[in-house]
Amino acid sequence: MERDFIKELGYKSLDNRLKRISDRMSHDTRKFFKQINIDVEPSWHLVFKLLREENMLTMVEIAEQLGYTHPSMVVMLKKMTSKGYIMSERDALDKRKQNIKLTQKSIDLLPELEHIWNSCEDAIYKMLKEDLSILKYLDDIEASLKSIPFNERFYNEYQKPKR
Repeated sequence: MERDFIKELGYKSLDNRLKRISDRMSHDTRKFFKQINIDVEPSWHLVFKLLREENMLTMVEIAEQLGYTHPSMVVMLKKMTSKGYIMSERDALDKRKQNIKLTQKSIDLLPELEHIWNSCEDAIYKMLKEDLSILKYLDDIEASLKSIPFNERFYNEYQKPKR
């Protein structure tokens, strides 16, 4: 059996373990999309779902509701625009704002995307053995990081005398 150093480190490599899981799921989802000839990125589903629900939002509103940084949102939305899935138009009241909405191409694809999302959600649920307690732990971690950012926690520990 191959050594798994990250796993051996346990909680000490939590960020790496979460990233590895996320990367693996994204890679496999990307592979799935290629299998069924759909030209979308795994992370775009949140934007599709949000715009389907809200109809039109600004980039700032999308970033806030997803908890993403502005720069990462800019990159994602540019890619989605270049593939013809979203479009933006100037706000009638505030010309500085760009309102983003789904294109007809996206609207036509939504039934297939819904089927994909439902299948993915079912696969995740079964992978978790129908035990969603991990979500409570993730909620707790996010709440802790919101109340005291990791860099502050890290710095506080770093300031303590060396062991």
